Formats: sequence, C-alpha cells, structure tokens
Amino acid sequence: MKLFVFAALLAVPLVPATAIAQTKTAPATDLTRNRVQTANGPLEGATAASGIHEFKGVPFAAPPIGGLRWREPQPVKNWTTVRSAKQFGPRAMQLPLFGDMNFRSDGVSEDCLYLNVWTPAKTGREKLPVLVYFYGGGFVAGDGSEPRYDGESMARRGIVAVTVNYRLGVFGFLAHPELTKESPHHASGNYGFLDQSAALRWVQQNIAAFGGDPKQVTIAGESAGSMSVSAQMASPLSKALFARAIGESGSMLNTSFGPVPLAEAEQTGVAFATSLGAGSLAALRALPAQQLLEATGKPGTARFAPTLDGYFFTKMPTATFVASEQARVPLLVGWNSQEMGYQALLGQDQPTVANYTKTLQKLYGDQAAAAQKAYPATTDAEVEQAATDLAGDRFIAYSTWKWAEMQQQTGGQPVYRYLYARPRPAMTPEMGNATAGLAGGVVKQAADAPKAPPAKGAVHSAEIEYALGNLSTNKVYAWTPDDRQVSNTLQTYFANFIKTGNPNGAGLPTWPQASSGQVLRIDVKTQAEPDKTRPRYLFMEQQRSR
Repeated sequence: MKLFVFAALLAVPLVPATAIAQTKTAPATDLTRNRVQTANGPLEGATAASGIHEFKGVPFAAPPIGGLRWREPQPVKNWTTVRSAKQFGPRAMQLPLFGDMNFRSDGVSEDCLYLNVWTPAKTGREKLPVLVYFYGGGFVAGDGSEPRYDGESMARRGIVAVTVNYRLGVFGFLAHPELTKESPHHASGNYGFLDQSAALRWVQQNIAAFGGDPKQVTIAGESAGSMSVSAQMASPLSKALFARAIGESGSMLNTSFGPVPLAEAEQTGVAFATSLGAGSLAALRALPAQQLLEATGKPGTARFAPTLDGYFFTKMPTATFVASEQARVPLLVGWNSQEMGYQALLGQDQPTVANYTKTLQKLYGDQAAAAQKAYPATTDAEVEQAATDLAGDRFIAYSTWKWAEMQQQTGGQPVYRYLYARPRPAMTPEMGNATAGLAGGVVKQAADAPKAPPAKGAVHSAEIEYALGNLSTNKVYAWTPDDRQVSNTLQTYFANFIKTGNPNGAGLPTWPQASSGQVLRIDVKTQAEPDKTRPRYLFMEQQRSR
C-alpha cells in the first residue's frame, strides 16, 4: 500500500470507546424471516435444523487495518442494503499454535472484529437472557467460530448466545510510546480488551432486536477468555455492561500474565519494532500483517501482555477488587482438577519424593517446608498428585481462586465455586494416534511423538464442550452416556445462572454459595464438598506477598 494511503488512514479521527455505541436503538424485529434491523443496518441470517436463528460474521467495529491498527475499536460504517450474516467472519491474526483448535471462520485477517448470534426468539420483544462468550487461547489464538463455543445448544435452552472475536498477540496488546502519545487517553496496549468492551456495547444497543434482554447479559469465558471476564469486571469501561459473570480457569488477579506497567510494555514494543527495523510507529504500521505475525513466532520474542494503561485498567485488577470498585455482579467460577500435569513441575524427573523435594527447594528455598506442608507427599505414590496440584495452582488455579475470594469479600453478590473433575473419555479409534492440545498451553504433537500418559483428572479446557452442550462437535473423544449426563448437569447449572444469577434448580444437586465454605465437585456424581484446598491458596498468597 502506498504511503499516501497510510497517511490518509492515520488522519482518521479517534473516537472514544464510549462513543462506539450510537444513540439510535435498533427497532424490534420479526425473526421468522431471519431478518434483523441493527443500529448499523439490516442483516439476514439463517435457520438451523433445530429452529434456532443464526447470525454469523456480524461487524461490531470498523476493520482495525491501516491507520486503525493499534487503535481502540471505531464505529462500523452503516449500510442500507441487506447484509448476509450466514458465514463466520475472519479470525484474528494468529499462528497455528494449539492442536485442539478447529475453525469454521473465513481465514485469518486483521479485519476480524465480528461476532456471532444464536437466538431462539421469534420476535425482538422476548427479552431473553443473553450469554456473551470470550474464547481462550492465551491471548495469542482462538476464534468465535470454534465448534466448542457454538451457541446453538444454549439457544435451545432459551438463551441468546453470542461469541466475540478480539485482537490477539502483537495486534491486540502491543504498547509503544508513540501509540501512547497519539491516544487521547495517553494509553496503549489492551486493544483486545477494548474490542471485547466494544462488543459488549454493541450487545447493549442491538441484542433486543435478536430477542435478548440487555439488562440480563452474562459474560463468560475459559482460560484467556476467563481472564477477559475478570478484566471486564475490573475495567470502568465495561463493568456496567453486564449483569452476571462466569469464569472457567483463569483471572487477571495475582497472575504472572499481567497487566504490566505501561512504561515496561512500551519498551517491549520499542524493542520489537527495532528488531523489525521499524524506527517509528508509521514504519511499524506500514509493515504487512503477516510479517508482524511471523516475527512474533521467532525464539526470544517477548510476549505482548495486558498493560496497566491507565484507561482500560485504572489500577491493578486486584487493587480494584480490594477497593470494591469492580462489577458487583453474581459470579460463577472454578477450575479443573488437572490444570497442569506433574511434568510441568518435575520436567523429565520421575515423580519421587526425592525429586519432588529437590524441586520444592529450587522453587521456594527456605519456604520449601511450607510448600511441602501445603502440598504434602510422603511417599512416591503421593508425589504425582501433589505435584499435579502445585503445577495447576501455579499455572492458573491460584489466580482464579483469588478472583473468587475477592469477589466474595468485596463484590456484594453471591459467588458459586466449582471444581470440575470429570476426565475426558478415551479417544475414538480413528483419533488414537492424534494428540489433543489444550487451549491454554499444549502445542499439537506430531503423530510419531511419544504420547503423554492419559490424564487422571480434568485437563485445562476439558469442561468447555460439557458446559456449553457441545460434546457432539468434538469428534476426538468417544463420549459415553456418563459424559452426556455430566454435560447436561453442568450446562443446566450454567443456563440457570445465566437466567437468574443462581445455578440451582429442580433435579440438580444443591450448589451452596462459596461463603458456605463449600465447593461443587462436578463429575458423574456431582455434589457439594467442604473446601479442603484453602491452605494451598493461603500458601500461594504468602509467597505472593514475599
């Protein structure tokens, strides 16, 4: 693209995030013809065999390309003729990192700010509860078209379901001094979070036309998506845009994933630009998107983390929760029984007491005895579970616990906590030589690589298909009647919570609030149990404060 075109794009005025939702409200719509009038223009979707109406590839912000690369999302240009909404839009720029990700999207592109809606409504006057789901993938991968997030099953339960795309990696989280300078908010980074916030404003403005109730919006997500939910709860830009929240394995509270101070993030951005020979922001914006993407995959390239930018995050998320300044909404939150394997802690070493003790001493020094007390293992047979617990807590469970703990203390609303413990079943025979990756951290394995031992617990991301009623979309595993039972139980809890803010309902084991000291263990036999893990997380708290 010629330089004068870039100069013209750079001259596009920046609109504050609060302005992306226009004042005009979309009128009620007759959905029987799959026609919806949004605030930006008319859409035509399709009807699934189940009768659910589907609207895919709906733009909620202008394409963040050219001069809009690394700017907060801008308003969509209105259209007057009917726009087809029958195909998923492109997914955000990303490398093929995770073996469990399957996409139905229209390729990869910077032009990625699209969302998808599934609704059972017949008119725009039904005021149904709404689920907005953010995908996981470590803020470097993922897409709203992934079958495991499909909204049809939730829609069949009387919920308007929405999946949202947001920018990833260098496109979603680059900070740079020149970006900070040009921003009216003196902020840079967090564009992926700002995309999510813009989508929530779109939902507030438009979801009634799809039969949804903007006053009954639940935001949810897993892994990076769960971190995103906690981020939106902490941000003053978003905390009034939803009524309930669900977090599955991940939060922005007390995590090593950020946010990092703006000055630090800016220097990371400068170093990245320098490595590409881009001495200015204009030169960086002029580089092809594919070149930027490929550069992020080179060894030694820094991770682009969420940033304490003073705009999306006005303070560290934990501090926001301590001050009771977060979204004061009911929270359903939990994690899985095997978020990480013991190998993440012990490496190639065998799970023996000697190796475990050596690892604890390396990690915790003079606190190794305290670690051993919190994660006890006195025999070789106990080491595997203790190391698995510690690895999972260090990875993601502790930060999720911290979120639940703080919302319980300062959120003024009920918190419901779960431990998901159902291991996946065996793979189907045709998939026996394939390896299923994890949404938060396992790269797809070659077919001839050594196979990892079968999981004894529920691995990271394993609950997604169960919770959203999408077991049938995953052909890797040989699902059993027990799996379908667990899925029905978990999805029913989720649906009840989305509708009322309380997961309990007829035919379900009672799920007490976390304030009772109990946690719901979800498996073939689902039941509330006393929380015996608190000493582990208090140990983590102590280490955090050292």
